[in-house]
Amino acid sequence: MSETTETRHSYDRVADRYATEIGDELTGKPLDRALLAALAEFGAGGPVLDVGCGPGQAAAELAGRGARPVGLDLSPAMCALATRATGLPCCVADMTALPVRSAAVAAIVCLYAVIHLDAPGRAAAYAEFARVLRPGGSALIAFHTRDAETPSGQARTHTDWWGHPVALTFRFLDPAAEVAALARAGLTLTARLDRQPDPDREHASERCYLLVRRPAG
Repeated sequence: MSETTETRHSYDRVADRYATEIGDELTGKPLDRALLAALAEFGAGGPVLDVGCGPGQAAAELAGRGARPVGLDLSPAMCALATRATGLPCCVADMTALPVRSAAVAAIVCLYAVIHLDAPGRAAAYAEFARVLRPGGSALIAFHTRDAETPSGQARTHTDWWGHPVALTFRFLDPAAEVAALARAGLTLTARLDRQPDPDREHASERCYLLVRRPAG
């Protein structure tokens, strides 16, 4: 079974518990909300993709900021939860082959989803982000960089999550390497934010947010 299929089935199994545990996480994350507010402004006037939307918390935040988000997720169960929770459109999709016309969207948000792709998979996803963004469009990508057990550039695989059998590989990414991979896809860095975790609210991993842009020319 491919890693993509394993990831899809794993998130289908944990979808309900994931939504219970993480669905309201943005309430306690002011930096995340501020970045989403900026992305909503960058994407004003056009559709915004929430790639790897999970139960829809980022899409809901964007909609509350006046954006027009569409959720995409590998997991059908996550898509169903997101649609029920937010009333926003959501469809099943693989980020390495987005079912979206070229130059069709104003902005993209992708929070902690590229961590499930190996380097070739991330390169394919970044190429898709560049393809579907309008010239001048922006993408916000977040990922884990390290925690107490796993350094940057390494990965950890879970076989059990909240009592459900899963096969999920979590990759801890090097920001410089991801900036370079995004540049090779044609996306230029606008801003980078690194932050420490809040262990009372989230997994105790260091995180990075990259805001990139498809050049307007």
